[in-house]
Amino acid sequence: MTRRWEDRKQAAASIGPAGLWGHVSWFLGIIFAVLGVIGDAANVTLGLEPLSWFLLAIVASVLSISLFIGWAIAWYLTTTEAKK
Repeated sequence: MTRRWEDRKQAAASIGPAGLWGHVSWFLGIIFAVLGVIGDAANVTLGLEPLSWFLLAIVASVLSISLFIGWAIAWYLTTTEAKK
């Protein structure tokens, strides 16, 4: 999921979507973790086994970290352009 920016305008345009999808992925990770805890505590299967919910939570959290790093790089490129 790497993106190459040809210029700083493309980096500035990707600030909003990267931040939005980073938050969506982060909240999905939290929801998956809560479903895993509830399924494990109640000893029931909520569509998937509790371990699968925890693995989905880990994947969503790692994805959100990569999206937030891209967001931070785009933000940095935009702010250094404003200083020049």
